[in-house]
Amino acid sequence: MPSPLSPQSLSEEDRRLVAAWAADCAERVLPVFEVEAPDDDRARDAIARARAFSRGELTAAEEIRRRFVAGRAAHSATSPAGAAAARAAAQAAGVAHMGAHALGAAAYAAKAVALAADEGRGADAATAELAWQLERMTAQAASALRRLPLVGEDSSGPLGSGLLASGELGAHIRRIQSALRASR
Repeated sequence: MPSPLSPQSLSEEDRRLVAAWAADCAERVLPVFEVEAPDDDRARDAIARARAFSRGELTAAEEIRRRFVAGRAAHSATSPAGAAAARAAAQAAGVAHMGAHALGAAAYAAKAVALAADEGRGADAATAELAWQLERMTAQAASALRRLPLVGEDSSGPLGSGLLASGELGAHIRRIQSALRASR
């Protein structure tokens, strides 16, 4: 198998492993989006596609062509929490293209939970969500995600200097990566 173009890509086998976990993370916050945009099925479809990719029913090439569809669903949301939930689904679908998007799905899901929480409870809600995500992760997915560079270390993908590397999203990813490295 040829080496990936970016250390953030992961092998196709590893992307299939982490796609299922990313779909779990996104699906958990899907109701936050769907209550705001009940007629928009793009986020739900993205999660279904991530699951189908994880089972080997879709190819990476098929999904690369469709990777931006779910991201546009964020415009149907009426709150920042709903938009973050839609973006979690888009990131889950993006795993077929690049494995690092799995961490994006988890980070956006934690952000959605924090934004939807009662005032003053956002940080606790995000912490609880990240704990759930880590508990839900299989040993194989954890092993694959450990192969990714730390957020901000490699500029050739979503963990580089963009949205996933900064602010709340970057902090969530750093917490996940720290927990993964501590659990070796």
